[in-house]
Amino acid sequence: MKKKMIGLLCVITVAASLAGCGSTAAGTSSNAAAATVESGTSDDGEFTVGFDANFPPMGFKADDGSYTGFDIELAKEAAKRMGMKFVAQPIEWDAKDAELAAGTIDCIWNGFTMNGREDKYTWSNAYLNNAQVFVVKQSSGISDFDGLSGKIVEVQSDSSAEAALNDQKDLSSKFTMQPVADYNTALMDLASGSVDAVAMDQTVAAYQLKQRSDGSDFKILDGSIADEQYGVGFLKGNTELRDKVETALEDMKADGTLAKISTEWFGSDITILGKTSS
Repeated sequence: MKKKMIGLLCVITVAASLAGCGSTAAGTSSNAAAATVESGTSDDGEFTVGFDANFPPMGFKADDGSYTGFDIELAKEAAKRMGMKFVAQPIEWDAKDAELAAGTIDCIWNGFTMNGREDKYTWSNAYLNNAQVFVVKQSSGISDFDGLSGKIVEVQSDSSAEAALNDQKDLSSKFTMQPVADYNTALMDLASGSVDAVAMDQTVAAYQLKQRSDGSDFKILDGSIADEQYGVGFLKGNTELRDKVETALEDMKADGTLAKISTEWFGSDITILGKTSS
């Protein structure tokens, strides 16, 4: 509705500026008005997904400049089934709540951990298991959590990894936690030796280590900081849109599309929608 009001104001401004300019100008004004109205109508049917564009394989910018990723492809398919236009909206991760509250995005769909946030959003059902883990260099000599004592551990600001470590003071008090904007930067810092470890999503870590040219230089320590699940987060109380997305996901599961997209990104169907999570 906000976008439609802006569009209407733009039409009035254009019409006023072109008034009295002759039939050609009038025709141009009419076409501009028609285009704006069409845009406003389309906006009403948009499904705007907020995501961190530096979070492969869940959501990221491809080499051709387009946005892609496992969650992005799921969201695109859901939008199609809901009869809505998909819009990928990159956001700063620590501004996600403000974006959602302002209505600039309709949901957060980007490897979004439900655990510990259950009462903060209206959630879809969980569709993927995940864990928070530590990544270190193979040559670091660090073989377990005890080896992190006195080290510098980088973690994304306002992430579930940060929350999990803040909840486990007996662990996080052994090392220095250093915030970082995204995990691509964190892994570059790890590669350069400026930090000793990165606490991050296991799903993302496994993908990154497989895709990076220097991936064999890193390893994931055994054990997890916390086990969790991913879901789609909506503004608290927005059950109407949540239910539409949930129906689309259930249909995707039933016809095999969910498994197909998962296999394309992970080599197998690792989704848990409708399954007993473990």
